[in-house]
Amino acid sequence: MTTPGHLEALHDTARSEALVADSGQHPLLIFKHSVTCGTSMSAYEELEQYLASADARVRHALVTVQTSRQVSDHVAVRLGVRHQSPQAILVRSGEVVWTASHHRITADALTVAVRSALATMEPTIS
Repeated sequence: MTTPGHLEALHDTARSEALVADSGQHPLLIFKHSVTCGTSMSAYEELEQYLASADARVRHALVTVQTSRQVSDHVAVRLGVRHQSPQAILVRSGEVVWTASHHRITADALTVAVRSALATMEPTIS
């Protein structure tokens, strides 16, 4: 079980598949990161701001492209998204519901996207 703000490093495709499979119960936010890119470092700082108050129902995964290229490529193919770095990919029920890259990754944008995904999980009160 992860805690709010927990960012799990993904190193194998089996774990990424498990998280995608569980995204119906726990939406999944994947962050693809390049440790050699200034833009990626800025986006990572935005991610950290978002994580400070992240919802515990959401899983958060980090793919460092330099050390986990196979996982990065697998995520792109599996989810049908063109690889970018930095890149944020929000998955709900096995499908991409939102994605952003480069300077579009902000704490506010992440919060809005996640809230929208969670809203589809909320029971309707009649």
